[in-house]
Amino acid sequence: MLTKVYGSAVFGVEATTITVEVHMDTGIGYHLVGLPDSAIKESSFRIAAALKNNGYNLPGKRITINMAPADLRKEGSSYDLTLAMGILVGSAQIKAPEIERYIIMGELSLDGSLQPIRGALPIAIKAKEEGYKGFFLPVQNVKEAAIVAGLDVYGVTNLKEVIDFFAGRGTLQPTVIDTRAEFYKTLDFPEFDFSDVRGQESIKRCMEIAAAGGHNIILIGPPGAGKTMLAKRVPSILPPMTLREALETTKIHSVAGKLKEVGLMNQRPFRSPHHTISNVALVGGGSYPQPGEISMAHNGVLFLDELPEFKRDVLEVMRQPLEDREVTISRAKFTITYPSSFMLVASMNPSPSGFFNDPSAPNTSSPHEMQRYLSKISGPLLDRIDIHIEVTPVPFEKLADERKAESSVEIRKRVTAAREIQTKRFENIENVHYNAQMSSKLIREYCVLDEPSKQLLKTAMERLNLSARAYDRILKDFLFGILQIDI
Repeated sequence: MLTKVYGSAVFGVEATTITVEVHMDTGIGYHLVGLPDSAIKESSFRIAAALKNNGYNLPGKRITINMAPADLRKEGSSYDLTLAMGILVGSAQIKAPEIERYIIMGELSLDGSLQPIRGALPIAIKAKEEGYKGFFLPVQNVKEAAIVAGLDVYGVTNLKEVIDFFAGRGTLQPTVIDTRAEFYKTLDFPEFDFSDVRGQESIKRCMEIAAAGGHNIILIGPPGAGKTMLAKRVPSILPPMTLREALETTKIHSVAGKLKEVGLMNQRPFRSPHHTISNVALVGGGSYPQPGEISMAHNGVLFLDELPEFKRDVLEVMRQPLEDREVTISRAKFTITYPSSFMLVASMNPSPSGFFNDPSAPNTSSPHEMQRYLSKISGPLLDRIDIHIEVTPVPFEKLADERKAESSVEIRKRVTAAREIQTKRFENIENVHYNAQMSSKLIREYCVLDEPSKQLLKTAMERLNLSARAYDRILKDFLFGILQIDI
């Protein structure tokens, strides 16, 4: 008897439907084909124990299971439930005439309970696109999958609930989530607010301008000047995510298994990896490719504290994602692309001692030590950072001032107004929504200099030996300077 059940595989941030064909024949054996990895091959032991502990058994027949398409590598333990249901139906232990209308995924424990899976949201989106009626998955993942409207999403805790559903027993009901209500849930009071920052008015203004245009920034100053404090508050002034951005961001975190029973993400991510991070952990990849920190920060902020402490080769792999706003991971048999449109916020000391530009503290670093320290960051990487901000220590008078500074909510209003102007400006241009996304062609179209400005820029480039990329960056600075006057 041949039975077909359906699961799904996630590659990058997109899902591909997998047909699991189960064939029963005379004899004894268990043969699993279709490029399964070790975790799937071991599933027979988990399935046998789970069936036994729920009143069923692994039939004493020759079982051949094909996971099609057979040339596509399948990974992970999330096919346990799919295989188990195929075996039960194929061996006539249960009847499930409508099983081919559903996607079934989940990792089985030995008692039949289910463990969470990765990529539930892209799987649900693919199931809806291909016209499946419903999707069975572990209850821990049900909120992220249920944001897909028009698909019956069932969160189950054990194998028995799925069996009872197809047998017409039990009270299992699909989970329904109002996607727009989830999206419009907002935090009125952000955890980190600019009202906590004393002084630093010019720096906050620079960060506001950077947030308005989505520009990369670097904060340079001595220890204790407030660089980390300021950086952590950048997400609080970024404009709210659109529904499209929220879905994109949620898909990436779903693939990485980082949602933790959360539905739609409506807050911009803030990622702050330690300086010991590896290339693969930062940009993504590995034997079983997963998104890295730059993709986890998609539509949000990536904060690199103490930039020179990162390995130089780790920083260099960011150059292409910063330019293209996506990262492509190529292997011998496949190529995966993850989105990585983030705002980079970096911080560093001006010298190894940290006090080079602090008038109140002596600089104890030699010229050789300073050169070695600063050379850890390449020129091409610095070229991709639009605004360099000098941070100086806050004097006691301002630290002791009890008056509240301007809140993030008020700053965000101006940033949002600026973004709306940019969105209107680029409404007829695909994949460009704010200034930082402009190509060189668009920069020259919108950033037109008068003759005195051209002469000033020429003098600066000749004296400072600036690159062509720096030229484009200065023109973008010119544009968002005009933008601030507009609002």
